[in-house]
Amino acid sequence: MQIPVFTVDAFTNRPFFGNPAAVCLLENDLDEDLHQKIAMEMKLSETAFIRKLHPEDDFARSSCFGLRWFTPANEVPLCGHATLAAAAVLFLVQKNKNSVLTFVTLSGELRARQVEDHIVLDLPLYLTYPQVLQEVEELIKAAVGDMVVQDLRYSPGTKKLLVRLSDAYERSVLEELQVSAQCFLSAEKTGKVKGLILTLKGNSSGKHKGYDFYSRYFAPWYGVLEDPVTGSAHAVLSSYWSEQLGKKEMLGGSQLHLC
Repeated sequence: MQIPVFTVDAFTNRPFFGNPAAVCLLENDLDEDLHQKIAMEMKLSETAFIRKLHPEDDFARSSCFGLRWFTPANEVPLCGHATLAAAAVLFLVQKNKNSVLTFVTLSGELRARQVEDHIVLDLPLYLTYPQVLQEVEELIKAAVGDMVVQDLRYSPGTKKLLVRLSDAYERSVLEELQVSAQCFLSAEKTGKVKGLILTLKGNSSGKHKGYDFYSRYFAPWYGVLEDPVTGSAHAVLSSYWSEQLGKKEMLGGSQLHLC
């Protein structure tokens, strides 16, 4: 069986920037174990598999497809940048002429639409709830050491832990923070947390004014030490910061990443 595989740099208009994802077009059913083997070989944070829902479906003409995402370690319930990459392959490579594409996923139906020269995704919004520090204290210590934590939230729908650092910190503090994500695995073994978000309120002035918040995202439990631009994390961040800032529209959370 030959499977077309594409590598797409999501969230950017420049080669070798953004967040790369692999996209596989499945003409026929694929053995379950091959999904994971292909993702392991691709060695990217996510590999997306687009499948036809009916034998008569066509990648260039149909508007609804199945979509699954795999990290090098396992399958995940949601991935924003790989969804964007999948839509880009269908719209731009397969020349799909539908204005809206629907993906049937583990997180429900997700939609991608073309707006001029952009692709817009509709992602679910995940609520967060106060998290008791004592339950995750070892993990917090491994992530930020003795830094001041202003708020701690948990998203049960995504198993993500959101750690908001003190507003007294500047963006550079988050950007320069040395994080050993591999240590998270020994600090959190219960299975409750599968992703850790470090976030900071944006500045209203200075060089980086205009951003509502900054963030970094780590998911070593899924085989991804740090993900540079993460749609699924922003499905949590958007909910949290919308509540905190009293805003329904925010200037994209500028996610930081150290290469």
